[in-house]
Amino acid sequence: MKITVSTVVAAPLKKVWRAYTTPEDIKQWNTASPDWHTTTSSVDLRPGGKFSSRMEAKDGSFGFDFAGEYTKVVPCQLIEYAFGDRAGLVEFNEGADGVKVTVTFDGEQTHSEEQQRAGWQAILDNFSRHVVAKLARQ
Repeated sequence: MKITVSTVVAAPLKKVWRAYTTPEDIKQWNTASPDWHTTTSSVDLRPGGKFSSRMEAKDGSFGFDFAGEYTKVVPCQLIEYAFGDRAGLVEFNEGADGVKVTVTFDGEQTHSEEQQRAGWQAILDNFSRHVVAKLARQ
């Protein structure tokens, strides 16, 4: 089952790309709800390079690593990656209203399609808010 989520970020493409691929930025936006946070992130953005983000409940009750390997990277256009036996694709398309970021990933069997879509969409919406807020501060 493939699941797709997307958002439009009102920012220049290079700034959107950088915020999506920089560990310090990832730690700021990579959460589906306010009671979670990303405590560590690493990125080796090249085919064969590894990535990892540690996501934890703020109350310390649960945490997990989201980790994998990049399989294809086209700067400012797309990122393909494998995580376990699943795959993901992130596409960056510049348009009149900003950059459309589309994430397509293989769903898993533990959670419903709706739960997975909602969680990944919430993370992507946080990403968009993070980039816009960061630009406003500059």
